[in-house]
Amino acid sequence: MAGSRRPGRNFLFVPGPTNVPERVQRAMIVPMEDHRSPVFPELVLPLFEETKKIFKSRDGQVFLFPSSGTGAWEAALTNTLSPGDRVLAPRFGQFSTLWIDLAQRVGLDVAIQDEEWGRGADPARIEEALRADREHRIKAVLVVHNETATGVTSDIGAVRRAIDAAGHPAMLYVDGVSSIGSIDFRADEWGVDCAITGSQKGLMLPAGLGIVCASKRALEAAKTAECRRAYFEFADQQKANATGYFPYTPPLPLLYGLREALRCLEEEGLEQVFARHRRLADGARAAVRAWGLTLCAKEAKWHSDTVSAVMVPEGINGAEVISLAYRRYNLALGAGLSQVAGKLFRIGHLGDLNELMLLGALSGCEMAMRDAGIRIEPGSGVAAAQEHFRETRVEA
Repeated sequence: MAGSRRPGRNFLFVPGPTNVPERVQRAMIVPMEDHRSPVFPELVLPLFEETKKIFKSRDGQVFLFPSSGTGAWEAALTNTLSPGDRVLAPRFGQFSTLWIDLAQRVGLDVAIQDEEWGRGADPARIEEALRADREHRIKAVLVVHNETATGVTSDIGAVRRAIDAAGHPAMLYVDGVSSIGSIDFRADEWGVDCAITGSQKGLMLPAGLGIVCASKRALEAAKTAECRRAYFEFADQQKANATGYFPYTPPLPLLYGLREALRCLEEEGLEQVFARHRRLADGARAAVRAWGLTLCAKEAKWHSDTVSAVMVPEGINGAEVISLAYRRYNLALGAGLSQVAGKLFRIGHLGDLNELMLLGALSGCEMAMRDAGIRIEPGSGVAAAQEHFRETRVEA
């Protein structure tokens, strides 16, 4: 159709999928090969050990499933628990809601702790619930580390301390889909039994890999777990993975991409990756303050370093801001979901990202907001972010 082409690049600032680095894209352009060949393990075996590093785990075992993060959720639950098992799950956003729904659908008994959207998991309430569970019916605690819908990050270290303080044997399961590879995550130190993520966020890959890092305790639990599974069976993976293969056809280009993405993270250094995400997020938050707007996150302690959920003024539909940004300025922003639909728009700032890229997105946000009728000073947010980046400049 004449006039349908949009020149220039699309500015992808949803909180996943994220931008794929060019070198990772090139690494995935590979001819198909025999995934049963004698040399295939040369690609596969190092991936398991290298992927463990982004979880900060030495003792865990990594599973790479051809799936989204939702598949990793299902794999973690069904391999380690049995129908009727009771689990405790805080609910404070769309993705914690979806995980709870999945747990119920596979036959688990979920004790739900509702929190106001804009807040995270409450370690004190978790401890209280576990202390009250004197018969230790609760087998696991499920926590979303970074709730993408509201831009809220929970304190997983504090959750672990709460479990320990209660003297409770419950396992700890953490959804790190929008945090792992971008926000500090410490599987071993925090005693996380099943940590999950997906390839399309901090790992800077297309969607298609659901990744689980399971502790020795979780692997032991898998020996007696009775939830039904087939495609997501840990035991099948363990048997094949031990020699560098998979029980079924793997997503070959994604494995090559994962190898290159892990190299990118190693070359920058994980701690530097986390610091970069914090610096960029602080720049976005400075912009929001300059606009006179607020975040969905109720307190600074909940602020996410991978996504900012920006509340729009009363009478403004956040979906209109998103539509205008996309149609007029080729800028993709995240929508408000469920309880916050129309009340906010989300700026994803994770993955392969730098200051100039984010400043471009903030400029597009300003134009779209003004087009939607939000009264802000043109350039105010961009200027505030620029000042933050100048003041916190990191020399190469």
